[in-house]
Amino acid sequence: QVQLVESGGGLVQAGDSLRLSCAASARTFSPYAMGWFRQAPGKEREFVAAITWSGGSTYYSDSVKGRFTISRDNAKITLYLQMNTLKPEDTAVYYCASTRRFATITVTGYDYWGQGTQVTVSS
Repeated sequence: QVQLVESGGGLVQAGDSLRLSCAASARTFSPYAMGWFRQAPGKEREFVAAITWSGGSTYYSDSVKGRFTISRDNAKITLYLQMNTLKPEDTAVYYCASTRRFATITVTGYDYWGQGTQVTVSS
């Protein structure tokens, strides 16, 4: 069964850190590229970060570059997003996704999605 389950979200203050995790089933993790997206109320889902199957290449949106780090542990079939120096504008539901194709920044490029985890950053 296709399964991606995010965890680690919560309510934090500006400047704090959070680490999101995405537990996957083997079917949705290997040998797929993975990504993180987010969606704020009233806005479209947007790209945050992506990582290739090997973890050798990573990609970030300009808004999170230098603050967020995407990583994966293929042995644990888990994807991570370390978020530092959080800002109120980072408030959103965060989704992980996997793709059988190459790592991409587009929503339509991903085949499987989790249900999301809420991140709220207060000022």
